[in-house]
Amino acid sequence: MKAPRAAWDLFLAAFEPVFTLPSFALFCQLASAWVVCPGRHTVTRMLGMLDAPRRRPHDAYHRFLRAGAWSLEELWQLLAGKLVASLVPQGNLLLDLDDTVFHKAGRKIEGAGVFRDAVRSTHARVVYALGLNLVVLTLRVRPPWGGEPLGLPVNLRLYRKGGPSHLDLAEEMIRQLAGWFADRKFSLCCDGAFASLAGRFLPRTHVTSRMRRDAALFELPPPKKPRRRGRPRKRGRRLPTPEGIARRSEGWARKTVDVRGRLQKRILLARPVLWYSVRPDRQVLLVIVRDPTGKQHDDFFFTTDLDDTPEQVASRYAGRWSIEDTFRNVKQFLGGEDPQTWKHQGPERAAALSLWVYSAVWHWYLITQGTRVSWPSLPWYQSKKTPSFPDALASLRRILWGTIISTSAPRSVMPKTVTVLIEALARAA
Repeated sequence: MKAPRAAWDLFLAAFEPVFTLPSFALFCQLASAWVVCPGRHTVTRMLGMLDAPRRRPHDAYHRFLRAGAWSLEELWQLLAGKLVASLVPQGNLLLDLDDTVFHKAGRKIEGAGVFRDAVRSTHARVVYALGLNLVVLTLRVRPPWGGEPLGLPVNLRLYRKGGPSHLDLAEEMIRQLAGWFADRKFSLCCDGAFASLAGRFLPRTHVTSRMRRDAALFELPPPKKPRRRGRPRKRGRRLPTPEGIARRSEGWARKTVDVRGRLQKRILLARPVLWYSVRPDRQVLLVIVRDPTGKQHDDFFFTTDLDDTPEQVASRYAGRWSIEDTFRNVKQFLGGEDPQTWKHQGPERAAALSLWVYSAVWHWYLITQGTRVSWPSLPWYQSKKTPSFPDALASLRRILWGTIISTSAPRSVMPKTVTVLIEALARAA
């Protein structure tokens, strides 16, 4: 297990090829400042965390984000390579895909628009918000302590109205990832808004998603009879909708499903169907998931991998929630929406860096801490067994703040005072 401070410095050093020499120094300072900064993560506020002698004028950091000579694509490629090599060296790569809105305020923010706010909207009322609409691809990682998987961002695209659609951007990212890892296969999980990806050609990738309750389903077309005129049929007999199939009384099986790290009983029904409007040339496996207690409505999932078992499909989709945790943690604890950048590439790059820092923090924590208990024991929360992202962030903050204070604090300060101060800074919101 590597020394904590050295591991962070080595991790940042691996990204030197992406930048020029002056830009690399700004990148390292900004990444570390992003970690240690409590409160709002505006650029100027993060700069207050840096040593004054090493700090450049504030406009240099704004210019680094707005028009610096570096590529987001290369930054994501190096990050994905390190995450896969360290955390998922073998087997299929599990990916999750979704879009989110990073709220912004102001009239002239490059790339911003008015989009539906999924967090505040309900079935009865739709809420819209001004911000950046980001399509994010995460790598699902099973941590060594078990429990809910982690969703580590490995690619991102900014959706602009009038430009490529969400599906086009998602396909572009997956093709790019397939080019980076030419010898690996992928299993992509996404919500129903991206279900149409199942009909696109994605290299070495199987898609798992939700199916509409009223989807028009068919049998495979019958073989063409010899010496019969006309084109062969493209679809066979019409089947009931997924809700209609769920009314069947036979074919159900009680199975154990991994629901975000917890094993739960579910009743499953599966059958291959042709969802002609989405994937007209090949079947998908429809999986209906029913709660034995009857408290939850039936869920309708599908996968393009016909060899999957129903419990694998249900477990895989349940693990998709890791990407929702990623969005919440980045916005709440890393201030992904806070940087005040308006022009050129600044807004997109600042949002991307907040997601990059999230992956970097978890990578550092998994490499240096493993299953070690890194959070203080609290008498009112003794049942805590696994770390959360704030715990991982606090662990890295202790290391970085310890270095900062040891080089700047007067020698007359008592060690106990320093320890209390570092712990307060590590846990600051």
